[in-house]
Amino acid sequence: MLGYVVETLGKAELKEVPNPHLGPNDVLIDVAACGLNFADLLMIKGTYQEKAPPPFCPGMEIAGTVLSVGSEVQALKKGDRVAAFSGHGGLAEQAAVPVERCIPLPDDIPFDEAAAFQVAYGTSHLALTHKARLMKGETLLVLGAAGGVGLTAVELGKLLGARVIGVVRGKDRQQVVRDAGADHVLDSEAPDLKQQIRDLGGADVVYDPVGGDMFKTAMGATNPDGRILTIGFASGTVPPIPANILLVKNITVIGFYWGGYLKFAPQVLTDSLAQLLEWRQQEKLHLHISHRLPLAKVDQALELLRTRKSTGKVVVLP
Repeated sequence: MLGYVVETLGKAELKEVPNPHLGPNDVLIDVAACGLNFADLLMIKGTYQEKAPPPFCPGMEIAGTVLSVGSEVQALKKGDRVAAFSGHGGLAEQAAVPVERCIPLPDDIPFDEAAAFQVAYGTSHLALTHKARLMKGETLLVLGAAGGVGLTAVELGKLLGARVIGVVRGKDRQQVVRDAGADHVLDSEAPDLKQQIRDLGGADVVYDPVGGDMFKTAMGATNPDGRILTIGFASGTVPPIPANILLVKNITVIGFYWGGYLKFAPQVLTDSLAQLLEWRQQEKLHLHISHRLPLAKVDQALELLRTRKSTGKVVVLP
């Protein structure tokens, strides 16, 4: 089968690879779609918090049809439609995934949407509800608001009753954030960004997948007793956190890693995804996919993430 293989950290190529090994508790999936994440870029370089030893195929979230199941699998059978958080291995024609990471997929949810749904919506939902305890009427500031997780944070923030301020780089990306429900959209390159946020009343909760200088700007515009969610560092820089400002303003900085819940509280993650799928079936959520590309163009798909030229999600279709 074809797979996008990391033989040496920092380098990957599309090539023929052996079919995946099917363990007794695994499900073999014919991959119809693989949602890309910024974490895939980090995993290829070997700088992501979850490391896979080469050779491996990146690709954290997939959807497709069950080809076969391991000897101890009872919950699924050949032909079932599923979505799965594979962790890696999704950028290939087939993937073997532990059954506990698979979710039965309703017929009305297409594979491309299902593959792009889990990490983005799951991250934003758990971060805003379980960690930050976002309340109706509060102001949510979303950095990187046009990106894969940022756009879902805007949409879920509005669904949860918050007033949402989205921050994006460049005016050409602002409309997609407005369409997701943002009350205000600001340009991250504006020299007076901190003051613009303050003029809008400041932020009660900050959702930050960017890091770097944007973290400092957002902290300066966070209201007393506010909460800052550190989701990731797409800027490439992990920001220092001035503890004296946390003390004076009673600000809480909250670390959040969605995939970590698989290890210490998987039920929290499962319950969150169940709620999200229910909202999707009620048409309360509208996933935005800006690019769908074949496996042969996976380098191009990853470059869209690297250069931040995508909005919402990028999906590869093996």
